Amino acid sequence: MIDKILLDKLKSNFREAFWFIKTNKIRTFLTALGIIFGVASVITMLAIGNGAEQEILAQLELVGVNNIVVTPIPDKEDETDSEEDNKTESKQFSKGLDILDALSVQENIPSVKLVSPEIILDTYVINNGKQNPVKLIGITPTFFESSNVNLDKGKIFSDYQIKNALPVCIIGKKVEKKLFTGESALGKQIKVKNVWLQVIGVIEEKLISDKAQENLGIRDLNQDVYIPTSTFLVRYRDRKVITDKIGARRGNQNGPKQRIPRGNYHQIDKLTVQVSNSNELKATAEVLSKMLKRRHNDVLDFEITIPIQLLKQQQKTKQIFNIVLSIIAGISLLIGGIGIMNIMLASVLERTKEIGIIRAIGATEQDVVLQFLSESVLISLGGGVIGIFAGIIGAYIIELTSGIKTILSVNSMMLSFFIAVIVGLVFGIFPAKAAAKKRPIEALRSE
Repeated sequence: MIDKILLDKLKSNFREAFWFIKTNKIRTFLTALGIIFGVASVITMLAIGNGAEQEILAQLELVGVNNIVVTPIPDKEDETDSEEDNKTESKQFSKGLDILDALSVQENIPSVKLVSPEIILDTYVINNGKQNPVKLIGITPTFFESSNVNLDKGKIFSDYQIKNALPVCIIGKKVEKKLFTGESALGKQIKVKNVWLQVIGVIEEKLISDKAQENLGIRDLNQDVYIPTSTFLVRYRDRKVITDKIGARRGNQNGPKQRIPRGNYHQIDKLTVQVSNSNELKATAEVLSKMLKRRHNDVLDFEITIPIQLLKQQQKTKQIFNIVLSIIAGISLLIGGIGIMNIMLASVLERTKEIGIIRAIGATEQDVVLQFLSESVLISLGGGVIGIFAGIIGAYIIELTSGIKTILSVNSMMLSFFIAVIVGLVFGIFPAKAAAKKRPIEALRSE
């Protein structure tokens, strides 16, 4: 019985509150603006955070969680050596990053699970008499595991094909669509530069954003042609053979010896080292650096990066950005709550006689509190609903204009709605109590 009476009171109070809000539309809307902006900020912030998290997870899948990447540094600068440098000539000569380095890393570092060397050549594929640009990548079968790449159809290179440097290839999905529109590429021949290659496989299409390609140096794997490293070195080029013939220095009888830059003398262009345990990444990178430096005669002509550390730094930056957005959203909600409290206090002063009348005809302090709380909660709820729509629109606008990925979730909307209700209750209590404490006689006498 008591619950039914209380429910009837609440219904009556909400009807009165709705009538009051309806008769003061502009003032109510201006009061709710803080709530609207606050809720919209919360939804947008969480959408950006969800998008950033998914993007980082997708990038992690591309680069590999436990991968270390070694990239060579080509010799570009021409330097005149001093007499002291000439004395240490043999010590300053590096053979460059090569296949033997990859084998040595695999055999001598216990924490290494697998090693994947890559040789990259910007070239072209001939189709219908036209040259189309393509990247030719020399790889080993370990590439597919280290890069989380699966085949859509076909098979990877066999030991026989690798040992005999056969002209076979695996192509990206976009290459297949471009060269063999509407049909399968398996078993067909493509001419890359001046070599005919038989297609034995097509990789599964991977979605790689422009941002991931820029930040992490990831290629669009869908547009590459992959061949065994042995095929690449035998049928295309081997920088190691060329640079070994040229040598590192050249001099004359009358003047000082001058260092001749060798350009890109590295046999391979990228070396991916996958570690068994992510906890051993840093230690393995240090051992790897010392080992390669020793093999390269103490010449630091390579760079070691750990992609997961770069991603963690990006994640930290985005978390700071989300915290800033949260603070802005919190300030907006605080301002909205203060606005509600301000308008409700003004409403109490304006409706002093009304309060006196309803108290004189039998309304209790609880009835007055419930009436004014109902108004503040309705204002918050209205602002929350509008704020949710504004947040959804804002998230889409941000994604379209800035390219920042946003993901909306039902949980974020429910959280925003709940926060709006709490703000209405918290900031409506003080004005409601102030109204309830007015004595009926004093309220009726006021002008």
